[in-house]
Amino acid sequence: MRTVTPVLPAETGMRRGLSYSLWLPPRGHPRGAVVILHGAGSVKENHHDFARAASASGLAAVAFDQRGHGQSEGAMDDRVLEDVAEMAELARGAARLSPDGRDEPLPVALRGSSMGGYLALLAAPQAGARAVVAICPASAEGLRRGLAAQAFSFAADRPALDRFLSEHDLHEASTALTVPVLLLHAEGDEQVPVQHSRELAERLTHPQSRLVAVPGGHHRSVQHDPELRALSLRFLERVLQ
Repeated sequence: MRTVTPVLPAETGMRRGLSYSLWLPPRGHPRGAVVILHGAGSVKENHHDFARAASASGLAAVAFDQRGHGQSEGAMDDRVLEDVAEMAELARGAARLSPDGRDEPLPVALRGSSMGGYLALLAAPQAGARAVVAICPASAEGLRRGLAAQAFSFAADRPALDRFLSEHDLHEASTALTVPVLLLHAEGDEQVPVQHSRELAERLTHPQSRLVAVPGGHHRSVQHDPELRALSLRFLERVLQ
């Protein structure tokens, strides 16, 4: 019987209270890096499939638990953008762990799903991201409704997080973005209507930005679809060159 060795992260740890896993290409120097942002109530391990695929395609990847989730410390609050920027800085320096141990910073992209897509679009300027992949990105209004209804299972500083959401609208943020954005959204999404991504796409100005609306599906179908994962990686490889 053939023994299959699992692909494991090059490094796991805690950084400023955030639990992360860092993945590197099995061979050669990484061409860039991507920070993976999970959705509300999820954890980084749920997106290790994308981290493995990214590393296989020559990119470094950092998956992390947002505050209030997984093994990270503290409740989710208004530090969310600073936390994404911190993980982007970690990803930018990932080349130090590659076989040749280079010190030059890597170009970084953000890839987020649902709440993670919302935060990826908002955090791109502060994180110095060169590109964003947002999958079925949530709206601030939808997140606020869920928070008020106590529909989320994660620990949150509700007043601080609600204040943050009330002050950060994606329509305004999308208009201000100057980097390429790939929006992926299932037309059958029962939680975030595809019209939300269509409205965001109309505001994007970079010529390489695009929306892919997928027939059918549901809120979680796009993020783990092998074909759409490959599409995301081709987009990232192209824009990070």
